Amino acid sequence: MRAVTPAALREALARVPSLPLAPHPTPVEPLMRLAAIIGGGPRLYVNRDDAIAFGFGGNKVRKLAFVVGRAQADGADTLITAGGVQSNHARVTAAVAAKLGLRAVLVANGKPPDRPTANALLDSLLGAEVVYVAERDDRAPMMKSIAERLRAEGRRPFEIPIGASTALGALGYVQAILELLDQMPPPDVIVHSTSSGGTQAGLVAACRLLHLPTRIVGVSADDPAASIQAHVRVVVDGIGKLLGADDGALARGTAIEIDDQFVGDGYGRPTPASREAIEIAARTEALFLDPTYTAKAMAALIAYVRQQRIKEGQTVLFWHTGGQVGLFA
Repeated sequence: MRAVTPAALREALARVPSLPLAPHPTPVEPLMRLAAIIGGGPRLYVNRDDAIAFGFGGNKVRKLAFVVGRAQADGADTLITAGGVQSNHARVTAAVAAKLGLRAVLVANGKPPDRPTANALLDSLLGAEVVYVAERDDRAPMMKSIAERLRAEGRRPFEIPIGASTALGALGYVQAILELLDQMPPPDVIVHSTSSGGTQAGLVAACRLLHLPTRIVGVSADDPAASIQAHVRVVVDGIGKLLGADDGALARGTAIEIDDQFVGDGYGRPTPASREAIEIAARTEALFLDPTYTAKAMAALIAYVRQQRIKEGQTVLFWHTGGQVGLFA
């Protein structure tokens, strides 16, 4: 299949409703001191989606720009989503709702905190209603129940899946690759944190459409590699349909690479390697990572460099997906 041109891809994205939540592009910076302290070799850079100003930033801002753009076009008056008590996605959803004058209802698995901190504190400041459930599996049924009740009351709710990791949300990272290409040649490798899979799906889809040689390595924060790969594959297929891509345009190319060897004892539980990554990034680059997602991704990148799993002279981009609010939980 012939590659899609960047101009054609920009035109296709421009036809999808979206919100101007953040100025683009986000900064790309070299990580020279970090690279030196872990042994050198590849050229390391970071894409600073953590530096997005809106709602304390992060990858969810990019996703929700498209998802809530659709909600607004559909006339929604309430956004409903779910996550953990310290969910970055829930926090940004609440921020978007506040900005647009919408109601936000967040379904959180866990116990109400005695004293809200970090994202839970921001949810409260933003005026979101938080409904607590006992287990992760209880979240989706509760979202549906709330939506049905609100419709019965005459409201117009819009349900947003966890992480906004749908084909629509993943368009934010198709757009992100176009922004990156305005700042640097395609890197040899992009390393990032992956969980619900939307960020990775957007990166993979853009690389396949543009025929870029870049490897996209997602470092799991929780689930097994096979589970995330399956979801990313579905989302990538959905991106093709949304953009009207030719049949087969997204069937081949960039592999869906997931590394689930840095999860440790589970979601949100630090490991010795992730703690070291937080300290190294802060002390060499004044770069703040979060314990749940980006610290484990950086731990993987550090290990790849130390073990010489990435060739000397290659260009590696660490995509910082935000979440540093979690340091204050």
